[in-house]
Amino acid sequence: MNSSSAPLAVSGPGAARDAGSPFVQRVRHELKRRVLTVRRVHSPSPAVRSITLGGSDLDDFVSLSFDDHVKLFVPPAAGTPVDAPPVMRDYTPRHFDAAARELTIDFVLHGHGPAATWAAQAAPGQTVVVGGPRGSMVLAAALPWLWLVGDASARPAIARCLAELPAGAAVTVLLIEPEAAERRPLPTAAALQLHWAADTAAALAALRSLPVPAGAGYAWCAGEAAAMAAVRQVLVAERGLDPRAVRAAAYWKQGAVAHHETLEA
Repeated sequence: MNSSSAPLAVSGPGAARDAGSPFVQRVRHELKRRVLTVRRVHSPSPAVRSITLGGSDLDDFVSLSFDDHVKLFVPPAAGTPVDAPPVMRDYTPRHFDAAARELTIDFVLHGHGPAATWAAQAAPGQTVVVGGPRGSMVLAAALPWLWLVGDASARPAIARCLAELPAGAAVTVLLIEPEAAERRPLPTAAALQLHWAADTAAALAALRSLPVPAGAGYAWCAGEAAAMAAVRQVLVAERGLDPRAVRAAAYWKQGAVAHHETLEA
């Protein structure tokens, strides 16, 4: 989110106001594959692996929103046939340092998927290909309040948003996290109200009880498909939020592979 007190104005051929929402401006970016090198790896918690990538291919990298995602081309495991199709997964650019030409991505080490398996063994000096982001969804900076709802898969985006918010911005975060060891602080200069929920049912109950602030704010939600569909239903049908002021995204779906979609209903 832009730190200005006025709505963000992004100019150029790739910028366009979302026709369906006064809250969002969408900006297109030129697609490019970038060959990057692992520079640093650390584990801020048992279930998270934070990997910093770097290289000259990041010279023209642009990420304007916490909602952005890049495509990670997962390096093939040993024994993979040479003609096997590439495995790709979507990840949030957790932090980008243009001066150092470094991009940090946080990986949630759940299950045994190819990206999590690669992240668990990643070490400085290894190379990986990253594509995108294809575009950015930039929120108007003058929003009177912001709600951020998600599970572990959405935490990198939520953490980035909080880190970029201006001092005093009114933001409420509701995170679904059953593990106490993963309930880590979320640094921000914003006026943050942070709520934890052990599961989806508890999150929905919290959403039904939280007071909706005055003014035309915005709710951003991401996580498991069925859970986020239920969250959107509560926010729009029960709490009366403008549908254009609610973005719900499925970052994953129980039982599916590489699932990513925007939930409109």
